[in-house]
Formats: sequence, C-alpha cells, structure tokens
Amino acid sequence: MSETSWSDRLFGGFRKTSERLSSNLTGAVGTARLDDATLDDVEDALIVSDLGPAAASRIRGRLAEQRFGLQITPQELKEAVAEEIAAILRPVAKPIEIVAFPRPQVILVIGVNGSGKTTTIAKLAHWFQEDDYEVMLAAGDTFRAAAIGQLATWAERLDVPIVRGPEGGDPASIVFDGVKAATDRGTDALIVDTAGRLQNKRELMDELEKIRRVLGRLNPEAPHDVVLVLDATNGQNALSQIEVFQQVAGVTGLIMTKLDGTARGGVLVAAAEQYGLPIHAIGVGEKMDDLRPFDPDLVARVIAGVA
Repeated sequence: MSETSWSDRLFGGFRKTSERLSSNLTGAVGTARLDDATLDDVEDALIVSDLGPAAASRIRGRLAEQRFGLQITPQELKEAVAEEIAAILRPVAKPIEIVAFPRPQVILVIGVNGSGKTTTIAKLAHWFQEDDYEVMLAAGDTFRAAAIGQLATWAERLDVPIVRGPEGGDPASIVFDGVKAATDRGTDALIVDTAGRLQNKRELMDELEKIRRVLGRLNPEAPHDVVLVLDATNGQNALSQIEVFQQVAGVTGLIMTKLDGTARGGVLVAAAEQYGLPIHAIGVGEKMDDLRPFDPDLVARVIAGVA
C-alpha cells in the first residue's frame, strides 16, 4: 500500500475521532482570544475527546505558554493541537525490529478476547513476510478451541508453519515446542498467541509466568517482546487494560486496533502520555495490509482533523 493511500485510510479511519475533536475545539474558541476561560474550554474539549486529563493539561499548558492573550482561529487551534499531540506521540513511536540473535525473536501477543488479537497476529506475520523474514506461529491460547482454529486458518492462508495442541492443553508446552521448532529451522520470528481472559488475573499471571520460565530454559532472552493488543473502541477502558496487563505480563509495547470504528481514537494519546510504552503499530481495517507502523506526526494531524 502506498503512503498516500495509507494516509487516506487513516483520515477515513479516524474520521469519527477527528470530527468529534474538531467540533469540540471549534465550539471552544470561535475566533476568541486565548484567555483562561477559553483555555478551560479547550482542555475540556480534549478530555471529552478521550485524550485524557494528563495530555489535555499538558496541551493546555503549552498553548498558554505560546499563545496566551492572542486571537486564534479554529484552524490555528487545530494546527497547534496537532503539533502538541505529535510531541506526545513521537517518543513512543517504535516499530518492532527483528534483531534477536540467535533466532528466533519470540513475540508474545496478549490482550482480552475480542480485541482483535488473533487477526493482529496474522497481520504482524504478513508485515514481517513483506520484509522477507520467516515467521512461525504458536497457538498458546488453548483455552478456546475457536482461537486455535482461527490461528490455524491464518497460518494456512499466510503459508507459515504453526505449532498447536488440543483445546485445554498446556500453553507452556506448546510455546516450548514452538521455540524449539523455530530454533531448529532458524526462523526469524515466532509469534505466540496467548489466552485473553482477565476474569481470573491470578490464573493468567501464573500461566504467563510459566510460559516465561519455559522460554528462559531455551532462550534466556525470550520473550523479546510482549505486545498488548488494544481495541480502540473501548476508549478509556483500554487504559485500565494496560494497567492490568502491565502487572500481569510486563508489557513492552502496544498495538491499537479498530481505530476505524470509533470516535475514541484520542485514547492513543492518553495511552502515550500516561504509560509511555512503545506504540508499534495501529490498525484501521480488516485487510492484511491494514496494520502499519505508527507514524506519530501523521496520526497527530489526523486526530486533530488537520488536512
């Protein structure tokens, strides 16, 4: 996909988010001078657009420093907000790089059921294939037969090997077999699906801890990445998932999906401001090439509705 069509996809995908923020910001300023009351309105507009109180306060502070007492049009305000959003997002924009030696690079993918986790694994595999890396999948979510079947279908479609076991099997043993097979073959990346249930945090924590122990026996550096997949339509609930999975699994980076179906895309900014975790990629659709590296400047302009 060309960069032009990807930016078009992003503008289309974030349309609900940018329309919501634009309308809130326009309502806040009109063509007013930027005084305390107007800044209060701008801060409120950012909060109700899901950017979160911390990011909204930071952006308000920067606007006050630079433009207090000056007249500002809605377009100028959107441009200024886009720049401040970009300043929050730039430090966290980090693609996953396949650098592990010896191979494979082991990437644990976690997230609640329904977040788009399994589809994201397939898109990630496709992305690596485009860069000429060999990929293997491991079906570590043995809690649901549907998850194993769905991942196997993707593996077949992508023509990549998959290590799987029966429903209810031991995830750690499947991961062990996956790492062993990937090591023997010299595979570049092993992407591991894991259970997405959070109803029993202790059970999930124990399971992930066991997976980590087993991985450590084969490769002390593994897992090299623990990637949390978040569904943007959950808005602020996505932030509480980061909190929980940080404690349970030691998240090293984020991928946010379903940004095309929500007005809550501002939660990306809230996540960056609150947690500072790397954002590896974002997804705006169901197709294979709908997952792309996270471009902070483009996303900031899209969220703020700056064409």
